[in-house]
Amino acid sequence: MNITRYWVAFSSILAKEINRFARIWVQTLVPPAITMTLYFVIFGNLIGSRIGEMGGYSYMEFIVPGLIMMAVITNSYSNVASSFFSNKFQRNIEELLVAPVPNYVIIFGFVGGGVTRGLLVGLIVSIVSLFFVPLQIHNLGVLVLTVFLTSVLFSLGGLINAIYSKTFDDISIIPTFILTPLTYLGGVFYSISLLPEVWQWISKLNPIVYMVNAFRYGFLGVSDVSLWFAFGMIMLFIAALYAWAHRLISTGYGLRQ
Repeated sequence: MNITRYWVAFSSILAKEINRFARIWVQTLVPPAITMTLYFVIFGNLIGSRIGEMGGYSYMEFIVPGLIMMAVITNSYSNVASSFFSNKFQRNIEELLVAPVPNYVIIFGFVGGGVTRGLLVGLIVSIVSLFFVPLQIHNLGVLVLTVFLTSVLFSLGGLINAIYSKTFDDISIIPTFILTPLTYLGGVFYSISLLPEVWQWISKLNPIVYMVNAFRYGFLGVSDVSLWFAFGMIMLFIAALYAWAHRLISTGYGLRQ
């Protein structure tokens, strides 16, 4: 009976989250496609034609996996951050906290919504990229696993951001001052093997490096880091953020007034 009740709670939260961003698809799904199209045109065609090859592939082929991953990261994060904070701001989250379901069901529900939007945006951007470069898939399993785990990771990050936020402006601080710089320095537009050795080691402190390179391996079969180490780092970050989020919700930090 508990399993059935938990499943109903999870599916209800997930359905609400999907319906939330699907209702305003012009604002949630179309802008990433337009933004990535501009990246493809500017960095791929205009700048890429001058750069030539990178890692044995045309510059456009090299950056496409990173651009897809960037769209997935941004949308997974922002979906959960904005949705959870809206529920907290409207005091709806208190109804979930007193409901007879464990906290992990609440977390899975909101994260599921972020993952759904992230994967959907990733699919849309992938389709858009076909107008600029023919995509090849080296390892479908690595591709799917990487994008899924990355979406889970940043959905959890968005949830934590929403818990700590006190105003709507607060949910934009982390994406603007931390997430965006880490993404641009995460090997999306270049191979970290081109950097001096000291900067290569510094770059490896950036978790997005592992996600972008694992995803690029799924497409092209090339990576600047060990694939197994990349998956290990992603799983480590997921476990840490999940434990953090669960702890915050269990203690009611920022949720119970």
